[in-house]
Amino acid sequence: MSFGRPPSINSGFKVSPPDRGSFPLDHYAECKEQMMLYMNCLKSNSSTSTACQDLSKEYLHCRMNRGLMQKEDWESLGLANAGKSAASGKDSRDNPMSSSPASNS
Repeated sequence: MSFGRPPSINSGFKVSPPDRGSFPLDHYAECKEQMMLYMNCLKSNSSTSTACQDLSKEYLHCRMNRGLMQKEDWESLGLANAGKSAASGKDSRDNPMSSSPASNS
């Protein structure tokens, strides 16, 4: 019996993973500090994300390290050049794919 649902909902219904770009909410506020810094930066820069790329990278790095989103290369996220220091040309978080989930410091 369908009890108010279309009878076809049980047959052929497949669960699919979320689309790229959608990820779980941060229910335990593990990355709230980084998110607030990024949001304040956007607010103070008239929602221009270019000025806040380093904070965006830190926020996404936090989410990746805590399993709140799939690890992606910075280049595929459009943040390959964000957060690089002028002296070394390298960022300690240059490749999120190489960092292990155990290093959640």
